Amino acid sequence: MRPASITMFDRLFLGGLALGLVNTAIAYNSTMEQLQADPAVAELGLATPGFFIGSAAFGYGISLLLWFLISRKANNVAKWILTVLTVIGALMVPLSLGELDLFASIVTVIATVLQVAAVWMLFRPDAKSWFEHGPGGMDPATFE
Repeated sequence: MRPASITMFDRLFLGGLALGLVNTAIAYNSTMEQLQADPAVAELGLATPGFFIGSAAFGYGISLLLWFLISRKANNVAKWILTVLTVIGALMVPLSLGELDLFASIVTVIATVLQVAAVWMLFRPDAKSWFEHGPGGMDPATFE
């Protein structure tokens, strides 16, 4: 049995990830235009749909791996990696908002809030017990 904080982490994190995926799909054309307009990116051959889709898939894959390690394996190292990446991402949001249209800005802010709230769940008392004892060694009294 998993603690309520870890269950809420799942919902918030996966919801934020899904929202980010939708945002990536919606912003595909404008992102490709920006990549192709940058001479340095074009010179390196990175302004291609394949590179963009591959990069996005790699990023979402890393996020899902961290989610799995945290939510299913109670991996404390993954928790801290996700925490650091979330803080860095949250600090970068104000810099990116000026380059986005209104809808993309709103979706970005909502997805970031969901991610930060998800990470917050990892530091609640019942989550601490999850990381100390792992999925197999939880004391049922923890949930009361």
